[in-house]
Amino acid sequence: MDRRHFLISAMAATGLPKIAAAQGAAKPLKIGYLTAQQEASFTPYAAALKKGFADLGYVDGQNLIIEYRFGNDQLDRVPPLAAELVKSGVSLMIVQGAAVSEITKHSLPVPIVYIFSGDPVSAGFADSLSRPRGNMTGVTLMAAELNGKRLEILRDIVPGLRRVAIIANPEHHGVNLERANSEETGQRLGIDIRYYPTPSLDALNAAFAAMKGDAPQAISVFSDGFAVQNRKAIFDFANDQRLPVIAAWSIFARSGAICTYGPLQSEQYRRLAAYVDRIAKGAKPSDLPIQQPSKFETIVNMKMARNLGLTIPPALLASADELIE
Repeated sequence: MDRRHFLISAMAATGLPKIAAAQGAAKPLKIGYLTAQQEASFTPYAAALKKGFADLGYVDGQNLIIEYRFGNDQLDRVPPLAAELVKSGVSLMIVQGAAVSEITKHSLPVPIVYIFSGDPVSAGFADSLSRPRGNMTGVTLMAAELNGKRLEILRDIVPGLRRVAIIANPEHHGVNLERANSEETGQRLGIDIRYYPTPSLDALNAAFAAMKGDAPQAISVFSDGFAVQNRKAIFDFANDQRLPVIAAWSIFARSGAICTYGPLQSEQYRRLAAYVDRIAKGAKPSDLPIQQPSKFETIVNMKMARNLGLTIPPALLASADELIE
């Protein structure tokens, strides 16, 4: 055997298997998932996030490791939980909800991909949706222009609709945009909008008392973490007063709203994976525009409609993604 054939044979016998072994032993991507909420809040979206990673070739537990931290509705737990994740060696964090605002107060040494229900610009996370700040980017659930559409849906459901109460957390970033859109649409439709700022449970109870003295015909709830946490109180009041409620997120339809129309939240969780992948491969967060919702869903609660004696228009039924019986 000449020297050339010997070298080829040696590479085939030793060199290539070593390369393959090195590739097979590639270090998995280790990331953190951090939220101030309870673990149950993530359960409906876990499959969507994992599907996003699977579509990109990641297998949880093999070439991807996700460390989860839940604050159990205690925002002050976010900083120490973030520190835990950094110490554990994560190369990136996915941060959800109110925890996003909290971590901006701390200089974390890893990039952040977030999912946020408010307006990132109003929150100070970005100069514009196309220009994120620092080492953070992500997706938002905010679509303020849909508030007007929800009022149109209410008008089609409630005969002679003229008075709508809005329950909204004034501390939710972007609430001013949602309020403006609602009031502009209300003026166009001839609907009187009564705005009730509810940053606390006491304020929410005060709003209920005010509504009893000046009864609306329906309630529009601006969706955020506070509204989700207090949805039982909202629907108990609405049911007692026989008022239909509309909101953005599907959890409200499943809790008693007559209809929800808003972003398909699972899709936004699925989209997080692509940004994690791009940053892991070297992209800068500041070069990745903040993504707004692109897919939406309509859910109609037929049981609630029957309880209130209201008829759902055929066009709305035909366009609904889900009917709750």
